[in-house]
Amino acid sequence: MSAELGKNESTLVSQVHSHSSVFPPAEVTDDLFVHEPLDSRLQEQVSGQTVSVWKDAWRRLLKNRGTVIAMCIIVLITLLALIGPQLSGRPYDEQNLTFSNLPPKVAGLEWLGFDGKDAKGIDQYEARGITEHFWFGTDEFGRDLWTRVWKGTQISLTIALLAALLDLFIGVAYGGISAFYGGKIDNVMQRIIEVLVGIPNLIVIILFILILDPGIFSIVLAMIVTGWVGMARVVRGQMMQIKAQEFVLASRALGASNSRLIVKHLLPNAVGPILVTLMFTIPTAIFFEAFLSFIGLGLQPPLASLGVLIQDGYVSMRYFTYKLVFPGIVISALMISFNLLADGLRDALDPRMKK
Repeated sequence: MSAELGKNESTLVSQVHSHSSVFPPAEVTDDLFVHEPLDSRLQEQVSGQTVSVWKDAWRRLLKNRGTVIAMCIIVLITLLALIGPQLSGRPYDEQNLTFSNLPPKVAGLEWLGFDGKDAKGIDQYEARGITEHFWFGTDEFGRDLWTRVWKGTQISLTIALLAALLDLFIGVAYGGISAFYGGKIDNVMQRIIEVLVGIPNLIVIILFILILDPGIFSIVLAMIVTGWVGMARVVRGQMMQIKAQEFVLASRALGASNSRLIVKHLLPNAVGPILVTLMFTIPTAIFFEAFLSFIGLGLQPPLASLGVLIQDGYVSMRYFTYKLVFPGIVISALMISFNLLADGLRDALDPRMKK
């Protein structure tokens, strides 16, 4: 038996030597090696520095060039609205018929069209012997349009800020209460919203004007009645979605109070949609005020708003185009910038938009 085994071993050795002489050994390459299996205990270990949600959203927001440009425009217009009326040194309601209908003139910017010449090419400043320069020109009463444009921007931004605050307090509170308690409370509150949605804003403002005088107070009252409905619906939808998630149910099971659930869990997770809705509310309010002033239901002279200035410029735009151009540029820049900022915030705060 042992003799047979020895004979077989010698046969195998001779075969291996013969095969190795025919097939030389292959080269050792990188693809012959495999990585060591990952230790499952290290899978949850954080390899880098953690980044908060808001810091990550801010980084993504800054990567959007359109949003950054929009923020710069908003900041610039806001600063001019605050300090612009003081730069000229003239009140927005000061009248002087000697300076009526003067075209814009800025020393050193004549090549840009700020040369004080009217539609016929006549320099009105030299023709009348006026040494003062009006950067945006004057209206038919001799009021400085530079001061009036930035004063009007200030008023329009104030109305938009009031609308945003109404959305923030009334809309968020109403929508949050409706979603959190649900049931009969939610049904009653939503039926009230449906009634308010069916009432046009224009009808509401006309009713207030019949009782009160046209002005900021009437516009703000109209916004109080119906302006917060959109925000309430957005907040209700977000709260209903978040309330059914597991971490809220776990917190409730551990004995968390209603106030803690709202402040610690529901509101922080709904901040993103709330901010985006606020950014869309501001240009809507600016346009609403401008529309009301344009049709004569908003602010009344001598008060200035962008809507009042556009209405004045529309009447005389054939002969004095500059009266319409400057307020039109400002309101267009504001509305476009706020819409771009809202789009950028929506993309930055939405985790599904991450690449």
